[in-house]
Amino acid sequence: MSAPRAAERGRGLESEPGSCSTQTSHRLLAYSDALLSIIATVMILPVAHTKIHPDQKLGESVQQLLLAKIAVYLMTFLIVTVAWAAHVRLFQVIELIDDVLALLNLACMMIITFLPYTFSLMASFPEVPFGIFLFSVCAVVIGLIQAVIVAYGFYHPHLLNQQIQESENQNFYKRHILKIILRGPVLCFLAAIFSFFFIPLSYVLLGLVIIFPHLTRFIKWCKSKIVGQSDEEEEHHSLETFTFYLSEPLSKERVEAFSDGVYAIVATLLILDICEDNVPDPREVEEKFHGSLLEALSEYGPNYLAYFGSFVTIGLLWFVHHSLFLYVTKATRLMGLLNILSLAFIGGLPLAYQLTSEFAEKSHNEIEAIQVSCVITFFASIFQFAIWTTALLNERETLHPFARYGGKEHAFMFAKLALYPCVSLGTFFLTCLLSEFSTAIFHLMQIVIPFAFLALRIFVRISLTVVKTMMSLSRRKVVLLEEEEACLSPTETLS
Repeated sequence: MSAPRAAERGRGLESEPGSCSTQTSHRLLAYSDALLSIIATVMILPVAHTKIHPDQKLGESVQQLLLAKIAVYLMTFLIVTVAWAAHVRLFQVIELIDDVLALLNLACMMIITFLPYTFSLMASFPEVPFGIFLFSVCAVVIGLIQAVIVAYGFYHPHLLNQQIQESENQNFYKRHILKIILRGPVLCFLAAIFSFFFIPLSYVLLGLVIIFPHLTRFIKWCKSKIVGQSDEEEEHHSLETFTFYLSEPLSKERVEAFSDGVYAIVATLLILDICEDNVPDPREVEEKFHGSLLEALSEYGPNYLAYFGSFVTIGLLWFVHHSLFLYVTKATRLMGLLNILSLAFIGGLPLAYQLTSEFAEKSHNEIEAIQVSCVITFFASIFQFAIWTTALLNERETLHPFARYGGKEHAFMFAKLALYPCVSLGTFFLTCLLSEFSTAIFHLMQIVIPFAFLALRIFVRISLTVVKTMMSLSRRKVVLLEEEEACLSPTETLS
């Protein structure tokens, strides 16, 4: 790329001879990431707003209503993230956009915004084929639009990544990105067909959309170990960009943008519930509370407490995620998968809020609601811990030098990531053992954790100082013993 052209790309505008002006895709990608994260997160709304009668036990409700909806939510959330990952790969190939590509991307986003409605149909009528058929058809259309974007991009090579423009093997890149984009829609097409004949098989095919990339990679790995690599495979392996490998770098910026979008919309959904359900009717305030708004609002005290507790949980989990990715230099495919699993449980926190705000204190349902909240928080945080562990396994490539194993920042990050899994797990077991105090234990956990984060760095520094002091004392004792042995005569040493 010439210097003037590089400068034009830096300014976000480029013109080709005989073509309309083109722009960098940064703003389009930011818009797409925000929209995809919102769509993935609002899938939880049909689950969170499931009406459970106060006299009905939560255990029965989970079995009858929530379990199927939660399973469908997790599946559809992960399928949306598969579409997001395909979008990431697509715009690693295409660096510049024009008006046609921008409009095609908008058409793709329009179909994606319709997915929550299809999910509501699937969740409410899991045994009726139309919901799963409509969801699958939308996924197929999304894949076809993305395939058209690929074809358009390769028809206008000046829009492509510079490495691909200069490559003599453009057809390989084109076939490969199409394979990444279309594998999901093909399975969704089969799911749409089988939805009218055998619905369980349709759900299995939709589940394959999620695991297929990792399944194919595992099969290739086994084949390479048993048979060995052919010359053609070695040639393709040398083209390391846009492959299926778990160590392959994702766009760290887009992973962060998508994650921030999920955290932001989850936090927003909480206040929407407060605005919708916790504003008293003016006539009721006048008649029942004699015009005292403060007295009327006091009835919603548990709801406000649940809101602030849930927001603090979401905010602190985002804080941990933000701290983690400050130390990450490269996000691998496996780290991206673990991040998506963590976000799926983050998306379930509005359900935890609904459960902890709806049931009466000291009831059996209150205990189970708290335990469900602890389970959601535990899995959301333990997958964050797994991201850190995965990064440590390849720390030279994935982490900043000051955050690697053995340093002060490493110990601090370890403590940050371990706090929520330990506290949520401890709260879960305490509510099992001390069921009478379950509400007090849960609210105490929500109050203590923010202060624990504030005191964490001091605690880590004190712990490291104590460890270093003990190690230096033990070393000093060893040195003194060696000096005493050196001062003794040979006969005294033998005796």
